[in-house]
Amino acid sequence: MTRIGNSDLDVFPLSLGGNVFGWTADRDASFAVLDTFVDGGGDFIDTADAYSAWVPGNSGGESETIIGEWLASRKPEGVVVATKVSQHPEFKGLAASNIRKAAEASLGRLGVDTIDLYYAHFDDETVPLEETVGAFGQLVADGLVRNVAVSNYSADRIREWVEIARRTGVALPVAVQPHYNLVHRNDVEETIIPVAEEFGLGLVPYYSLASGFLTGKYRSADTEGQTSPRASGAAKYATEAGLRIIDTLEQIGDAHGASIAATSLAWLRAQPTVAAPIASARTVEQVPDLLAGARLELTTDEVDALDRVSEWTPAKA
Repeated sequence: MTRIGNSDLDVFPLSLGGNVFGWTADRDASFAVLDTFVDGGGDFIDTADAYSAWVPGNSGGESETIIGEWLASRKPEGVVVATKVSQHPEFKGLAASNIRKAAEASLGRLGVDTIDLYYAHFDDETVPLEETVGAFGQLVADGLVRNVAVSNYSADRIREWVEIARRTGVALPVAVQPHYNLVHRNDVEETIIPVAEEFGLGLVPYYSLASGFLTGKYRSADTEGQTSPRASGAAKYATEAGLRIIDTLEQIGDAHGASIAATSLAWLRAQPTVAAPIASARTVEQVPDLLAGARLELTTDEVDALDRVSEWTPAKA
């Protein structure tokens, strides 16, 4: 188990991504994935009110609705659910009144009294940050939210959020959710991790497997014949440098009897302030690798080898 920042949330060190629920995984498939994850020891689920509004025929909230129906059906003990606000078609942005309405809608879809971890999904600079911070603080004060967090925020805006929360005496953020993986490192390591260390925030990275590239499934930029909606996003990493990372992951994983995906997640867990990477599964067959990635412990030498092969230095002007 791992603690998320300075919160009271002790969770399995991998979060099951709910972005596929109601998209590439229908209700029955989603229930099966959730069952397999929890049966395997998982207890941390990540979703957002906007999932999956981008799918034709969907309007947003489908993932939360499926998770809520699963929670009502299974009544699992100790499951932690994180969701987010700012991108739902009906609840765009981070004005105080919108945050309140969106949170109440999420609570209704999830069928819970309190949201365990509530993220500001994307920064909204059209609204004064004081208003947003105050609205999140009021949700905690009123018992609708246990912990607040930020996603896709810059280091400067995270620092500003913390300063406002301290000055006004409202709940401090406990987590930050950035895009972070072996093929997308620099910005997070140079700017976000130092802020997380300074304020005791836990990182809950998304795109942990780079849209599937870090499973080793995509070893060519040619996506012809690939049926996954995420294939093109993964295949763009199939460069000479990207494939060297896959080869190193495979070599290290083989030494542990672990998959490329599990080894990639283990590397991410070994990084400073990382609490629980997010990874999704649209079938039950994909879940064991995620569970294994939460338990695999790499040696210092193995982490160093992956650091070296994935290092990227920008060209000097």
